[in-house]
Amino acid sequence: MAQFIEQRGQLITKPQHFEIATPLHSVRLTRNNSLLTDFCAIRQTPTVNMATESALLAPPTNNSPEAALQLSQAAPSFFASQRSFTLPWPLSLLSATESQEKWQIYNNIFLACLQSGDNESAYLCLEEITDRFGKENERVMALQGLYEEATAKNDTELQAVLGRYEELLKEDPTLFAVQKRRAALLRSMGKTNEAVVALTYLLDASPIDAESWAEIADVYLTQGLYEQAIFSLEEVLLCTPNAWNIHARLGEVLFLAANKSEGAEQLKGLSEAMRRFCRSIELCDDYLRGYYGLKLVCPAIIPKDGCVIHLNANRIIVDEPPDSPAFELQVT
Repeated sequence: MAQFIEQRGQLITKPQHFEIATPLHSVRLTRNNSLLTDFCAIRQTPTVNMATESALLAPPTNNSPEAALQLSQAAPSFFASQRSFTLPWPLSLLSATESQEKWQIYNNIFLACLQSGDNESAYLCLEEITDRFGKENERVMALQGLYEEATAKNDTELQAVLGRYEELLKEDPTLFAVQKRRAALLRSMGKTNEAVVALTYLLDASPIDAESWAEIADVYLTQGLYEQAIFSLEEVLLCTPNAWNIHARLGEVLFLAANKSEGAEQLKGLSEAMRRFCRSIELCDDYLRGYYGLKLVCPAIIPKDGCVIHLNANRIIVDEPPDSPAFELQVT
């Protein structure tokens, strides 16, 4: 589910393995007690440029392979910039290096290292996060599971990870992050029906969780269940109404569903799809996916030979054949 959601404003992220659920990762370290630092320490490291600094703090929702590799390559210089000793919690709260940005950087480097295959650096990050927040922390448990998933070499090891998730949930069913990792793992293992059941359970417990709605919408879409996918994406928009990529995604699903209909029902679906694409462009005027959607849906609504559509700023100009005047659709 990792192709879902881009980050700008209040967007969600859609991972291939439901990364939305838990943006966490891992580490193995030669214990030097020194991996605690803040963003200021990173700035003072000559090998970390400004672009890398901003990337270290950006949510790693849809990192390209190139961006993930760049972040993972920054790991050694980041570790080198850390202090040589660490106070135990809660005394660490008194340290000047204790900041939210520091742990966001650890989290992002952890994910990037897992994505690029640098498992040693990932384990190092995970161990520092574990030392800081404790093994019983819900998020740390999910990150530990994510690391084990990423380093599993076969289905048997993945099944063992799934078994550990189920053991944790038997002890405490309220571990929401672990439930999400379990649902993501079930889907990645091809157990679609079990993944849907797990996601439905999640949504019963938390009906305003946009990530779970986005994930289950993607599952329904892969199964060709357009009505259920549309309903789920509408629920996402109730939670995040300004997520322009979800508006465009909903437009795509509406377009697919309309192609399965006929007559007035088809025209209604195409019109709604166009409205969703227009809304995505209104919220983000350089979002190409919204423009591509309009380019796709407008000829289906206005099927005339010689019709040419120009996407210009906030206007869609439709040039018809010479005997018909051109007209505009205003994106408002």
